[in-house]
Amino acid sequence: MASQEVETIEKAEKPNTNDATEVSGSAVELRRELGLFSAVNLILGVMIGSGIFVSPASALENSGSVALCLIIWTVSGIISLLGALAFAELGTVVNKSGAEYSYFQEAFGKTHKFWGPLPSFICAWIYVVILRPAEVAIIVMTFAEYAIQPFTTNLQPDYKATAIKLGSLAALFIMTYINITSVKLFVKVQNIFGVCKVFACLIVIGGGLYEIIRGNTDNLNKGFEGSTFSPGGIALALYSGLWAYDGWNSVTVVTEEIINPGVNVPLSISIAVPLITALYVFMNVAYMSVLTYAEMVSVPAVAVTFGTRVLGPASFLIPLGVAIATFGCAMSVQFGVTRVCYTAARSGHMLEVFSYVNVKRLTPAPAVAFQAILTSIFILVGNIKTLIEFASWFLWFFYGLAMVALLVLRKTQADKPRPYRVPTIVPCFVLLVAIFLSILPIVHDPSVKYLMAIGFIVLGIIVYTTFVYYKKTPTALLNKFTFLTQVLFESVPPSNHED
Repeated sequence: MASQEVETIEKAEKPNTNDATEVSGSAVELRRELGLFSAVNLILGVMIGSGIFVSPASALENSGSVALCLIIWTVSGIISLLGALAFAELGTVVNKSGAEYSYFQEAFGKTHKFWGPLPSFICAWIYVVILRPAEVAIIVMTFAEYAIQPFTTNLQPDYKATAIKLGSLAALFIMTYINITSVKLFVKVQNIFGVCKVFACLIVIGGGLYEIIRGNTDNLNKGFEGSTFSPGGIALALYSGLWAYDGWNSVTVVTEEIINPGVNVPLSISIAVPLITALYVFMNVAYMSVLTYAEMVSVPAVAVTFGTRVLGPASFLIPLGVAIATFGCAMSVQFGVTRVCYTAARSGHMLEVFSYVNVKRLTPAPAVAFQAILTSIFILVGNIKTLIEFASWFLWFFYGLAMVALLVLRKTQADKPRPYRVPTIVPCFVLLVAIFLSILPIVHDPSVKYLMAIGFIVLGIIVYTTFVYYKKTPTALLNKFTFLTQVLFESVPPSNHED
């Protein structure tokens, strides 16, 4: 929003030139700390959450059979890979953090003074204010539920709900501390959690393989029995599968912090997404080797029931795996959305102070703290599933618009070097999928939540018109807020601030 630079605090907090050089190589900005292994683990961290352990049966319920369900999981993985590779091209061309936000700015931002920047603002508005903090709240509450499970078996429901909220806030504090303290610390923790997640998935797959070797293949032998070949049923199954794969664009959200992004962005996607596809398909094979169709669609936590039957005394590994997966996922989602907030603020679409960088740790500390506050509110509110449902509808809408941005940039910036390029049919195909998935939920289940989505867009347009376009901001109040935030987080404007 309107510039609120406070010279006094900048002089007080900004290190001298020599200090700045020692801290960041003559520039106060985010460093490139994530190599290939860390980029792969970031994708793993966001994509592998609680869904594949707790509720992977939606695709089975909507497809009706074991064989068709496995095809749906495989096709969903392939579509996700194609979308991610298209994002990889965008990430290497635009070379800015923020993913869709930055791509919309680059493709449409200068086409019209008012309407051009609006898509990127609405994207940041929904991701930063609603979708991602609410998503982190849901994930961290799932973490708390599984983490405190051994200690709350005899608690009454009200006390247990309070314990889950307190555990969620404690976990949120820890991941916020990690993301404020150091990108290197985040990378180390995330790498450990990424390896542990894959290990937890392999435990499930190993248990399923053991059961298959023992001859427990009755459920798998049913093949296409009971398949639902109606377009609506297959569409809903595909929608469920693609939702489980969401997060494939996570590495492009932090492009400015990837070492050698022209190579590591597409390579990390090419490694991580097929790996996750294989894990998801074989985990479903494992589940269905032990659990019947009725059990798969009815038990509250598929992996826990599977572990109880197959792993015996080692069944505690499944709740532990869910806790590890959810904590790592929430921490990675928070890491990513703070970069969207940081990039949007740098371009004037959020409060400018959210683009400021801690001079010692080189992290966007104000943006991280802002996301933690929003997430805390959602945790305390508790029942936010409807909010998640209507906000999640925007995901594939934005993915589709990103494909349009890719095609636009190929025309308007045809001469710009492209370290990586996908065939034109890929973004066209992903765009068609995005249109389909944007329309499907409204046609299948028209409800008031989509009116809420429209209402939130209208509210975003009002905010954009008032505070961004016409710059009607309470300058004195914002100066005080900026001053306080800079003092509290030892933060200054980044050297790559965009006017």
